[in-house]
Amino acid sequence: TVATRVGGAVTEMAVLVGDHVDAGQVLALLDQATLQVHRDLATGRLAQARAALDTRKEEVALAMQELRRLEKLRPSAATSEAVFEDAQRRAAVSRSRVAEGEAALVTARADLTLAELNLDYASIRAPYPGVVTTRLTEVGSYVQSGQAVVRMQSDIALEVEAEVPFRRLHGLAPGTEVGVALDDGTSHHARVRAVLPEENLLTRTRLVRFIPEFGSTVIPLAAGQTVTLRVPAGKQREVLSVHKDAVIKQGPGNLVFLVIDGRAQPRPVQLGEAVGNRFEVLDGLVEGDQVVTRGNERLRPNDPVQVAAGQ
Repeated sequence: TVATRVGGAVTEMAVLVGDHVDAGQVLALLDQATLQVHRDLATGRLAQARAALDTRKEEVALAMQELRRLEKLRPSAATSEAVFEDAQRRAAVSRSRVAEGEAALVTARADLTLAELNLDYASIRAPYPGVVTTRLTEVGSYVQSGQAVVRMQSDIALEVEAEVPFRRLHGLAPGTEVGVALDDGTSHHARVRAVLPEENLLTRTRLVRFIPEFGSTVIPLAAGQTVTLRVPAGKQREVLSVHKDAVIKQGPGNLVFLVIDGRAQPRPVQLGEAVGNRFEVLDGLVEGDQVVTRGNERLRPNDPVQVAAGQ
């Protein structure tokens, strides 16, 4: 919501709903006549304060000149001590009046700056690039300071918000890059900005904010649209894995057939998470083991196995 900083009558609405505006572009104009008068008054008071200060500086110069003259005559009988003390007091008063004039000048400058700011605020401008979604006033209406004039929606500074399961947060440290897919079929990237420290008790999820890096899209972006995030299963790590086709379900466990000296040997395995078309192996295999992936459902222990070329 874009609000006015000063009150006044609306003289022009420079945008329509749906218009794309740049940062600093005028959205609406308020009547400037009264504000211009205040600016002119402040300009006059500033000039008056400068002139008064110059006058007081001259008074100081005159008082100091008189004081120096009396100081020279002080040893003689041409002047009395009382006259000399009066001259000192007049000089002190003159210096105080200069300080008073300098303070008045600062005040006058501030008043002029404020008047110029208010005059500038009569042109209500867009704070950032975006699209006008609602006009909240019209020409002829009177708006008070702080009253909303239009609503805007940024189409550039967008973020992605997702409710991520608690067990997936380990792989989403700030700065982590993930894939983003839009409904128009385009793919993009996003970086984790923050994980909000509040959990949904019903879903065991937490809100995560991502800063997207959108490239070209088929359909223009819009606030509230749905995106698909490719969230990592956890922290990046190296694991031993086996192809899913090698795994045979046997009762409550799993087994694979190893190829040892050209013969099939069953081996129970403990599996972890699925990674693509493979399973993480927690126990039962070591790196380099050769397993059967075709016809293993019909194998028996010590059956001969033929390894296809290139396998």
